[in-house]
Amino acid sequence: MHKILVFYILFCSYLCINAQEKKYAINTVAFYNVENLFDTIDDPNNTWDEARTPDGEDRWTEKKYQIKLNNLAKVLPKIGSEFTNQHPAILGLCEVENRQVLIDLLSTEAMKELNYGIIHFDSKDWRGIDVALLFDTTKFIPRSAKTYPLKVDYRGNPSFSRDVLVVFGFLNKEPINFIVNHWPSRGGGQASISQRFKAGELNRKIIDSIMDINPMSKVITMGDFNDNPDDPSIKIALKTESEIEKVTSSVLFNPMEILYTEKYYWTNYYQGAGYMLDQLIVSGSLLDEKSKLKYLKAGVFNKRWLINGKEKGRWKGYPTRSMVYNRFDPKGYSDHLPVFLYLASEIN
Repeated sequence: MHKILVFYILFCSYLCINAQEKKYAINTVAFYNVENLFDTIDDPNNTWDEARTPDGEDRWTEKKYQIKLNNLAKVLPKIGSEFTNQHPAILGLCEVENRQVLIDLLSTEAMKELNYGIIHFDSKDWRGIDVALLFDTTKFIPRSAKTYPLKVDYRGNPSFSRDVLVVFGFLNKEPINFIVNHWPSRGGGQASISQRFKAGELNRKIIDSIMDINPMSKVITMGDFNDNPDDPSIKIALKTESEIEKVTSSVLFNPMEILYTEKYYWTNYYQGAGYMLDQLIVSGSLLDEKSKLKYLKAGVFNKRWLINGKEKGRWKGYPTRSMVYNRFDPKGYSDHLPVFLYLASEIN
């Protein structure tokens, strides 16, 4: 933690010393698992969304859907705003059913004036949920977007998990790649470990292909990895380090690892234990002091109003989710907390 703090202090000092010569913009890159953001319509395709319909077991009505949208809209613009006083420039999301729920989210009162664009593709996930990227159109210009399928075994049968979304574009005129993930659930026991390792290997393959074109490419991979920063899928398959001085062109820097192992931050709570399942991981090029786009610091958006404040009970201290065992909580948001990082970009 001390090394991260020193890096942060030195970087801030650098900004101050060079303030007369250079100007910088600080932007937030964030990720949020929005917990089953489904509309109320039964998808005719072979997906398991029947519970999230008015006649389904969740009794998912239009009123509940609108409350869910408005609650999420209270969270998203605030992530990272304490430092920037702005909404995030980039927002990775997972557990969205389709493009329409994103359109509905951006149509809420809290978000309709924020100039967000949408990048989304339907995946073959058996539950019918996808990942997506929202971006401030005044700050980020996308140039390409594609998805990579992740093949897995589900109950002994070949299946697909959520696709991996890869977006290339220019953030404040600087080229950068964003990768959005939602890796296989931990619910599959020992078998699911190998599936997440496979997801890590796919991520690594994608990043290597980007680096093969330009070793100094800037990459941020983000998502609900369903593993902690010190698990093999992250440390070994994805090849990450928690210490800046150990980061090389082929090794990624994971700022969430120290937050988890030394500061005991978490983004998801289960059976009385906190897990750092949601992470943002950066390439070494974003740590290069000569770069015009630099990583500054990372954090968990763990505001008290997102946490269940009950004095006792099973869910005390958990993120306040919108649906618990088919019971809707009008004050709920998600079973995960958002994560974010700051990027400083030099303005010419």
